[in-house]
Amino acid sequence: MEYDLILMTLVIFVPSAFGIVALFFPKRAVEAVRWWALFGSAITLALSLCMLIDYYAMLDSRSDRGVRSLHHPQTSLEARVDEAAYRGKRDVPNMQLGRDWVARVPWISRFDINYAIGIDGISMALVLLTSFVTFLSVIASWKIEKHVRAYFMLLLLLETGVIGAFMSLDLFLFYVFYEVMLLPMYFLIGLWGGGRRKYAAIKFVIYTLLGSVFILVAMIGLYFTDVRDFVDKNAVEARAAERLRDNPRLGHDEARTYHTFDIVTLQRAGQAAMLHLTGQDDRLTARKPPPSPGTIIAKDADSKDAKSDRAVALLGIGQNPVDAKSRLAQPFFTSTFQYLFFSLLFIGFAVKVPIFPLHSWLPDAHVEAPTPISMILAGILLKLGGYGILRLAYPICPWAAEQLALGIGVLGVFAIIYGALVAMGQTDFKKLLAYSSVSHMGYVILGIAVWSSSSTSQFWSMGMTGAMFQMVSHGITAAALFFVVGVIYDRAHHREINHFGGLMEPMPLYSGLAVILFFASMGLPGLCGFVGEIFVVLGSWSYSPGLAIAAILATVLTASYLLWTWQRVFLGTNPRTAKYPDVTLREALVLIPFVLFAIALGVFPQTLLLAWMEPSVTGLVENLARLRP
Repeated sequence: MEYDLILMTLVIFVPSAFGIVALFFPKRAVEAVRWWALFGSAITLALSLCMLIDYYAMLDSRSDRGVRSLHHPQTSLEARVDEAAYRGKRDVPNMQLGRDWVARVPWISRFDINYAIGIDGISMALVLLTSFVTFLSVIASWKIEKHVRAYFMLLLLLETGVIGAFMSLDLFLFYVFYEVMLLPMYFLIGLWGGGRRKYAAIKFVIYTLLGSVFILVAMIGLYFTDVRDFVDKNAVEARAAERLRDNPRLGHDEARTYHTFDIVTLQRAGQAAMLHLTGQDDRLTARKPPPSPGTIIAKDADSKDAKSDRAVALLGIGQNPVDAKSRLAQPFFTSTFQYLFFSLLFIGFAVKVPIFPLHSWLPDAHVEAPTPISMILAGILLKLGGYGILRLAYPICPWAAEQLALGIGVLGVFAIIYGALVAMGQTDFKKLLAYSSVSHMGYVILGIAVWSSSSTSQFWSMGMTGAMFQMVSHGITAAALFFVVGVIYDRAHHREINHFGGLMEPMPLYSGLAVILFFASMGLPGLCGFVGEIFVVLGSWSYSPGLAIAAILATVLTASYLLWTWQRVFLGTNPRTAKYPDVTLREALVLIPFVLFAIALGVFPQTLLLAWMEPSVTGLVENLARLRP
């Protein structure tokens, strides 16, 4: 069995394994259950770091050391998927590499559903964020007293669902993991939440199920598209022969019909749809077999070929472009269906981001959820929406995404401004942070939206990189700030901002840590929030200066409500808060790592994140930008 398959599977399922075992602890062994859950989340974090080290080593080993970026054609997710599939069909010893970080095991072969997982810089960043935030959320959960075994089981099962979704390369598998998160979050809010917890939990489920239905409809529609031309010819013929053995009455052409949930194949079909809809059918060509092991392709080799004939290698190995073009009359390759599928996917994931007007579940969920669950909700779950749009909606339906790019960018800017204005009017500390998340995630949508052509793709790459960096930085600052609220709630037993004040005097360490997180969320240079926002603004300027200016001006609103909140909560004197104790050791162990990473990502963004994340973003942008006429 492959090393990468084992390690990726462990990262996904170790949390749920520890969670299930926790159910069998004696009822009174509360402290042991807490330590067991902490141990499980720590192992997951350690395994994620090992995965990052090996992934970076792969990038470095195949890169051209004469250039700054580790981006290389052989290290792209699509190239590694092709390489693994091609070698898997060859009966040659040691051909199956164990460190290409993609793996596929048949699951429901009748419908071509596979346990297909893999990582690139985009998913790796979010897997690390998930492991890190979950680990600190377990420490933050130390004071949970009610149904402790069930609580930690659900929390760790939730981690499995999130990581599994980030690593899935099969759309059916992605949907399974995506839905796995629903029940744990429902119970974590509904059983351990505040006074209106049942209402908030049901509202969360209804909105999430609504989004899931949209995704499911799109998934079914995509599956019934014949994608034989985008799969290697040998694989198509092998399946056709098998189907003819089972049913000899099938016609040969009917037997060769190929339906799949494979995400990479569906992405190629969607990109071919854009070429077809823009009158560029002649650019479609078949892919070549992967190079033999150890062969290093010059980084610019493919780009030179593309410049000479502008060919786009989307068809499977051995496929005939003439035959493929005759099948581009399927509904999937029409403008109507491209708009429909993109809308289904975009709306489904927009619920999770969330984007106005699909955001109203978020403030209620945050207000009623216990502090650790609010940390996970803001720090991790919202990122699934941005990830789904970036990984599925855009690459599978690029033509519709390009046509609607301006509208999506406007939605992003509107979310930035709307979230900031509504946050400014809140007096509940948690609600303020909830609307702040709506505002900050608007930068993610804006960064993804700013579609560019090949000649200016570096600006779109900058916007996309900023969107990814924003997801990571917001995951850190939002989770930390919700814990900041939880610390003071444990002392005051309320979240009314106007009833605080004067916390700086009795709680100097707490105030010092909190102010760094406030400034990081504000986007102060030198802290993590600045990097993502400035990249998004720079990337969007090339596409639409108006959108960029609006996003820049919105930072004034962000600074206004955060500084005003800081002033009301921490400055002045207040007899009611004068005797509050400073942070405990456990609380400091949660806050200090968040603060350190907020600073480190602001000072060393290239070393800590961009070096290994940016190559995947650049590859995605280049694949999409080349499709424009």
